[in-house]
Amino acid sequence: MSSLQGYVDRRVLLVLQDGRAIVGVLAGFDQKSNIVLADSKERVYSIDEGVEEIPLGLYLVKGEMICLVGEIDEEIDKSADLATIRAEPIPPIRYG
Repeated sequence: MSSLQGYVDRRVLLVLQDGRAIVGVLAGFDQKSNIVLADSKERVYSIDEGVEEIPLGLYLVKGEMICLVGEIDEEIDKSADLATIRAEPIPPIRYG
C-alpha cells in the first residue's frame, strides 16, 4: 500500500464496512493496510440532527474493515458547519 505514503501526516476520512466515517491524521500504516489515526473523531450522520463528532483520539483501524481512504481539504472542512448538515447514515456492507 505504498499509495498511502502520500497521506501520512494529513487529515483523512475513512469509510468502514460497518458504515462508520472516521476522520483523523494518518499517523501510519502497514503492509496489510491497517491504519493508525491520530486526533481522530467518528462522524455520525443523521437526517434529523446535525453531524455528531465523537472523539476517539489515537485509533487503529484494521485494513480489512476499510472501504475508502480519502484526503480531506482542511480549509473546507473547518468552514463547514456540521450542525447544519443532514444526511442518512451509510448502511453497512452486506455480502452474499
